[in-house]
Amino acid sequence: MPRDGLKAGTSVATGNLSNVLLEPLLRLLALTQEPSSIPHLAPLIIKEIHYRLLMSGVAPCLWQLASVGSASHRIGEAIGWLKLHYAERISVEQLATAVQMSASSLHHRFRQLTGISSLQYQKRLRINAARRLMINEHLDAATASYRVGYESPSQFSREYKQLFGAPPKQHLEGVRRPIT
Repeated sequence: MPRDGLKAGTSVATGNLSNVLLEPLLRLLALTQEPSSIPHLAPLIIKEIHYRLLMSGVAPCLWQLASVGSASHRIGEAIGWLKLHYAERISVEQLATAVQMSASSLHHRFRQLTGISSLQYQKRLRINAARRLMINEHLDAATASYRVGYESPSQFSREYKQLFGAPPKQHLEGVRRPIT
C-alpha cells in the first residue's frame, strides 16, 4: 500500500497534501481572479499538478487508470461513454459491450473505482445536467428532466431531492436569486 493509504482499486483515499502539490493547486485557484490568464497559464499549472501526482504515492493507481487495456482504463472509457450518452436509456450489458467487458466485471470494477454503480453514475450525470439547464437556461424542472432523458418529472424530483437534500425548485432558489 502506498504511503498515503491508497489501496489499489479503491475509489477514495486520504493522505497528506504536500506543499509541492498544494502550491500549484492554489495557483490554479488564484487564476479565477485574473480570467484573461486562464487560457495561457491553466494548462501549464495542470501539467505541473499531473506531474506532482505522478511523482507521489498515488502514482501506481494513476498509472493503472492510464494503462490502455487495463480494467481501470476501461472503466475510464465507460465513464467517458456515459458522459456522451447520459440522456439515453442504457443497460449495463450495453455499456459493457461498448467498453469490451463482461457485465459482471464492469459492474464490479465500476463500483470499486467510483463507489457507485454505472447506472447510479448515469443518474448523477443526468441530474447535474438538468441542474445546469435549470440554472443557465432557466428551464423548469419538468422540461429539464425530459431533456436529460428522464421519462417522469416526479421521478427526477425524487432523485434530485435524494442527491441535493431539497426538491429542484427549492434547492435552486438561492442559486437563481440575484446577489444584492
